[in-house]
Amino acid sequence: MSPSLSHIRTVVTSYLDRNPGERDALAGLLAALDASAEPTNRATLPAHITCSAVVIDRHRRVLHIRHVSGGLLLAPGGHVKADDDTLLAAAVREVKEEAGIPASALVLTPQLRDEPIDIDVHAKDPNPARGEAAHRHYDMRFVFYLADGAPEFAPQAEEVTGRAWLPFDEVSSPTLREKLGDAALDGVIVAVNASAIIHDGNGRYLLHLRDANKPWIWEPGCWSLLGGGREPQDRTLLDTVRRELREEAGLTVADLEPYAVEQVTGTHGTRVPIQLFTGLWNGDPARLPLTEGVMLAWVRPEKFPHMTMLPSTRELLERHLVDHPLPADGPTAPAGTARAEAPSGTVLNVVGVHLYLERDGQVLLGLRHPDSAYAGGSWHVLAGHCEAEAASACLVREADEEAGLVIDLADVELVHTVHMREQPMEPPRVQLFFRARRWEGEPKLREPDKCVSWRWWSVKDFPEPIVPYTRAAIEGIRASRTYTELGWGR
Repeated sequence: MSPSLSHIRTVVTSYLDRNPGERDALAGLLAALDASAEPTNRATLPAHITCSAVVIDRHRRVLHIRHVSGGLLLAPGGHVKADDDTLLAAAVREVKEEAGIPASALVLTPQLRDEPIDIDVHAKDPNPARGEAAHRHYDMRFVFYLADGAPEFAPQAEEVTGRAWLPFDEVSSPTLREKLGDAALDGVIVAVNASAIIHDGNGRYLLHLRDANKPWIWEPGCWSLLGGGREPQDRTLLDTVRRELREEAGLTVADLEPYAVEQVTGTHGTRVPIQLFTGLWNGDPARLPLTEGVMLAWVRPEKFPHMTMLPSTRELLERHLVDHPLPADGPTAPAGTARAEAPSGTVLNVVGVHLYLERDGQVLLGLRHPDSAYAGGSWHVLAGHCEAEAASACLVREADEEAGLVIDLADVELVHTVHMREQPMEPPRVQLFFRARRWEGEPKLREPDKCVSWRWWSVKDFPEPIVPYTRAAIEGIRASRTYTELGWGR
């Protein structure tokens, strides 16, 4: 649905709080909002809203595109469409459509977040071809930093003929040029959010169930980590995460330590860098005065696959568990319970399951999301980690969760095994490749933050980049080999 009047009013009010001298220039827009008009509808005259994206790279340059119509160099932008639920979403869509830059390659700036840097008012000449009289545009201009590894420029050929990266003092719009000159925008991406991985050192993680009826929040209805955005009073992101723990759950964790900077997907599909901290706590979450969300609970990793949780959150927690192994004597068992111990010198191996589907000489591969914790931007077969379950059952579950494919256990056979070690300090991995002789359904994007495309590829012409052990396994399957070793010194 189109942006609501309340959303537009909030954006404009916040903008005028920062730019009070522009109230007269925006009087027409304010009047339209008071009259409950449809200011984002292209048919609304004598004026309506458009949205543009100010994309800044690390060299403090702004992306401009040259339109076929008029031949002018302008920032990507255009009219709001019916399925743009916010003004920012319209700007994100325009960048993708006109410049081929996906939302995952854009990062909101810490200075402006989701607020426009400029609202430009300019006149538009009549357009008899569209039946449009002369009118005005209120152009909302949102700022983004270009993330590292962004794809090459891929313009919309029917509308765009080229591009240019212009320094701030050469930006085409005078009002935008002035505001950029006054802003401390350098294109350097830094984390402005902080979250905490709280564990008890005994295999349990403290997770937060977020409200499901608040679609405007991040991860609605999902199990997540406690944390949030940096506020003006926070000197550091450690201050941020400590404050968030107190505000959300009345929780104080004594020794929080930096763990990693994670790249996650925000509410508009943009990239969000989050500073993660980790710390030990072993209290009762039911006694905490929770102020946000539904509940807090201790959760063991074997429960992750059965919970509503973003795949990126699950992968992060599983990686943390590998980095913070349980004590030698493992989790404390209930009194009177005998627990089997691994033989001395044993190193646990991570087990992965993989689906090999072949149809008419083509193999199904998925393109990993650029922000994926593993092999971002590479092609890979459908895969997942084996939990406390049989490997074949794990495969059937993953096929349904990731791609909506229904597979019967009776139609699954193990066709290849890869025993590998990618890094000396990482645990060894046993990668099991199963062939499904039959299945129901066509591949669907059930986890878009994990896989952005499913495609059938000829076994003689695989795409690049492809996960190396996936290529090795498929080549082994095609050659009727059942085993491959990778990454082991001889």
